[in-house]
Formats: sequence, structure tokens, C-alpha cells
Amino acid sequence: RFYEKVQALHQDPEASVDNPLLAFSLIKRLHSDWPNVVYNEEATENSQALHAGFKEVEQELPGAEDLDGAARALMRLQDVYALSVKGMANGVFQRAGNGHPPLYSPSRRISLSAADCFHVGKVAYDMGDYYHSIAWLEEAVGLFRLSYGSWNPEDQSSLEDALDHLAFSYFMAGNISHALSLSKEFLLYDPSNRRVVRNVAKYEKLLETGTARAGGAGRGLPRSPTPLLSPPHTLLGPLFPQPAPERLPHLSCSYETNGSPYLLLQPAKKEMVWIQPYVALYHDFVSDAEAETIKGLAGPWLQRSVVASGEKQQKAEYRISKSAWLKDTADPVVRALEQRIAAVTGLDLRPPYAEYLQVVNYGLGGHYEPHFDHATSRKSPLYRMKSGNRIATVMIYLSAVEAGGSTAFVYANFSVPVVKNAALFWWNLRRNGDGDGDTLHAGCPVLAGDKWVANKWIHEHGQEFRRPCSTDPQD
Repeated sequence: RFYEKVQALHQDPEASVDNPLLAFSLIKRLHSDWPNVVYNEEATENSQALHAGFKEVEQELPGAEDLDGAARALMRLQDVYALSVKGMANGVFQRAGNGHPPLYSPSRRISLSAADCFHVGKVAYDMGDYYHSIAWLEEAVGLFRLSYGSWNPEDQSSLEDALDHLAFSYFMAGNISHALSLSKEFLLYDPSNRRVVRNVAKYEKLLETGTARAGGAGRGLPRSPTPLLSPPHTLLGPLFPQPAPERLPHLSCSYETNGSPYLLLQPAKKEMVWIQPYVALYHDFVSDAEAETIKGLAGPWLQRSVVASGEKQQKAEYRISKSAWLKDTADPVVRALEQRIAAVTGLDLRPPYAEYLQVVNYGLGGHYEPHFDHATSRKSPLYRMKSGNRIATVMIYLSAVEAGGSTAFVYANFSVPVVKNAALFWWNLRRNGDGDGDTLHAGCPVLAGDKWVANKWIHEHGQEFRRPCSTDPQD
């Protein structure tokens, strides 16, 4: 009630000050009315109700696993797009080094606090990843130094915490002298800390004897077998420049009916993206309304995506997304989409020749490291369908993203950006049934936005006369 009254009276701050009646009522409310709101019996009851309400929804709020996963996502974006940690802390997505334009410029810049940077560094530290912990803890220390003496009740970390973890990270990375100087700085703020005093003595002795080997001192945590002294490889590795369009004369755009009556009145808009492997992009494959329907159907069933591991399926850090499966009976939109896929590809999608439609949502830093869609082992769970290997993939982009999220074919050295409502098609198997090694591909991390895709995997059984073998056994 108090808030609504203030909001109604003071929609224009300048008018509130100019009008002496409004100014008086504002001063009175802040001097006497507001304390009465805070300290009355009703407020005490409301406080208790707030705590009780929080307990009810606490299980639905993000947990420690979610927070640590978000921290790892920031490190993943840092690596793959070679982003500056200082820039990220300032809300800028820019490559490290001078002179690079921002990869993404948000309309509203959000900066990270010292405590935020400390948490990212602490996650890396706990994993024994001292390359990342050093970069993020350095930023945390710098921000804590600027704000030293001020304290926020929601912060659970401090300059001392950041110095402590940064010193040990440098020690594990082999930089003993810097670990020593940071530990001495720590003792300026907490001179009675006996553990850090012992560490200082240990570092000084190591420097005197010249044995700058990581391990032995510090926080008593498990240390990594080999200190990480160089940046980890990016997700996709260094890609060579892609060939200029004039060197790819076979690439073209066309309207395709594929001999299907279904496409006579509205041919498919086909763009040939690559020849080997064969990759085509069908523009405007679904409408905005169809995309929203499919996302809405899948939303309640989304679960953390799994990957094939031997004969089992399990969660993995190299695939960060949530997915759900939709039968063609789930909705007329799904049934119509299956008919459209069959018409465009010319393949048989009737059970068991194709899998259900998989809808995937890639959230914060969501990605999928380089992989094949087809099985590379006869023990793969894919063969439980008893319909052979995955002969082809259709991947439909159900949303647009502001930055990142491309599908990169690593060995073939090209990538396809997210094109909303378009469908990407490629053959996973050669005509002789062997897997096509050139189809190794990855889902690049989403730098900004919410990426949704729908995958349709088609198997080789049932396609014998639709995509027959050739006379060349090597084809």
C-alpha cells in the first residue's frame, strides 16, 4: 500500500520536488510513515509469511549445480570466442587484445561484481583449472581492491578470499614469486592467519632453493597432476579461412519440388551450403506459429540432454542443453512437419525408419562439442531400433539468436549460422553405408539469446530404393 501511494504521487520526480505539498508529504512519509510500516505488527507477520513463502518455492529456485554450471558456461564462452575476462566483467563481449570490435553489443550493459568474478574463479579453482581461476580471480582482486572497506550483506566473499585463492592458483601454475607477493598482501589484512604465514615461509624457501615445483603448500585441496600453464584449446580449434564463394561454383539456390505433389504449390527454398559433405539449408521451412507450437509442446517435458556412452546414455559436460521428444500424434503441427520432411528429403519416415522429433533448448552457453550423429560402434543404443544407422539429419532452427550458436562442420571447415525457421539437412552415411567422416560437427556455444532446434534423425532401413547404392563401392 505504501509503495502504491508513493508511485502514484511521484511519477514525475521533478514535479514532486517543485510542488511544496508533494515535497512535504514525501518528507513526512519518509520520516514517520515508512518507519511505521517497517516496525508495526503487520510487518512482523509479513516477514514471517515471506520466510514461509520462500521455503515453499525454495526447491524450484536455481541450486548450486545451476550456479556452477552458469560459471562454467562463462568460461566456455571465454575460451571458444577468445573473450577478454576484463571485458566480460565490464559487460562487453570482445576478443582479448586491442582493436577488436565487440562480438555482441547488448542494449543494456550488465557488469559483474567482484563477488561474481570470485565465484567464477572459485568454480575453476575447485576443478583444478588454474588457467581460468587465475584470470577470473585476478579480476575479482582488482575489483575488491577498488571497493575495499565497503561491504554488501549479500556478498559471501572478500578481498582476502580472492587473494588467498589467487595466490594458491599461481603457486599451482608454477609462479612462486607472485604467489608469495599475493600471500604477503593477504597478511596485511589478516596478519594472524597462521596457514598463510606458513605458506609465505614455504614459498620463500622454494625460491631460495630454486625448486619452483607446484604442490605441497596451500589450502590442503587435491591438486591437479599437471598444472595448466597454457590456455586450453577452443571448442572448434583454429579454423582455416573458408574458401571464397567464387571457388565454389556448384553452390546455388533453387526452388525444389523433389518430385513430390506436396511441394508443387509451395516449393522448398533450397540453398546448397556445401558439396562434400552434402549440406543443404531450406529457408522458411516452418512458420513462426509452427515454431512456437513445437516449443510450447516440448517445454513441459524438457530434461537435461544425454549422449551415447558405449551401450548406455548419460549426461556429459560436452553437451549442455535440454531436450524432449515429440511423437507425430502429439499435435497436427508435428504431423504436418513430418510430412514436409518426407517430401523434401524423399525418405521414408514411417516407424521405425525415423526417430521421434527431438526438440532441444540451448540455454546459457549451451553447446555440443564435435560429434557424429551416426553411430560409430555397433554397440551404440541407436541400433536398438533395429532400423540400421542414422542415414540423414534434419535440424530445424526454431528461434533466432543474437550471437553464437552456429553449427560448425569441423573437418570440412565451414559453419552455418542460426537462421530462424530454416532447416539444415545432411547425409550422415555414404551410399555404401559407411559413416561420412566429414560430417563431424559441433553446436557452438550460444553467446547471446535462446537457441531452440528440432532434430529429425532418419535411419537407413526403409531407404534402400529411395537412396540406393551406386555402382562404385567406394561411394
